[in-house]
Amino acid sequence: MVPAARPDSTPEASLAALTDAELVARAVEGESRAFDLLVERHRRAVYQMCYRFVHHHEDASDLAQDVFVRAWRGLARFKGQAAFTTWLYRIAVNACLNYQSGRALPDEPLEAPDRLEDTQAERPGAGLRRAERAAAVRRAIRALPNRQRATLVLRLYHELSHQEIADILGSSVGTVKANFFHALGTMRKILGSEP
Repeated sequence: MVPAARPDSTPEASLAALTDAELVARAVEGESRAFDLLVERHRRAVYQMCYRFVHHHEDASDLAQDVFVRAWRGLARFKGQAAFTTWLYRIAVNACLNYQSGRALPDEPLEAPDRLEDTQAERPGAGLRRAERAAAVRRAIRALPNRQRATLVLRLYHELSHQEIADILGSSVGTVKANFFHALGTMRKILGSEP
């Protein structure tokens, strides 16, 4: 007598249980659903990273899609010497930096007051000041040199370690620490001169 199959023993469930490296191996062997699962696992983080660079939803979505297309095309060259996420983030950072070097980003307008969060408990104008400050921070990040911007975004918004950032950017931990230190100093100068 053959036991009934459990719901979690489907091929889909067995694929979902695999690590990123195992999914990469399956995708390289031609199993397209394995790559689909990699995209599902990492699309939010890749989109967020792209958004932190370009601050525009449509551009970030286009960049994220481009990152996964590049990853698919280069998947056979992934050697597994670093984590899949490190390799994927490197593609994302390079795509974002290439995108930004190819065009000037417009100044970002402030959000309309009716789109601000509920500010009943705040003093009048506090929400607007917070929105203005957030816009100033985004402008300051855009003004950073590429390596400093990438380091700052990966460290503060994605909470990656200095070693992980070094692996992504292809540099040393010391260089990453220096870039982060200089990025913070540059941000302080820029934001200190904001009205």
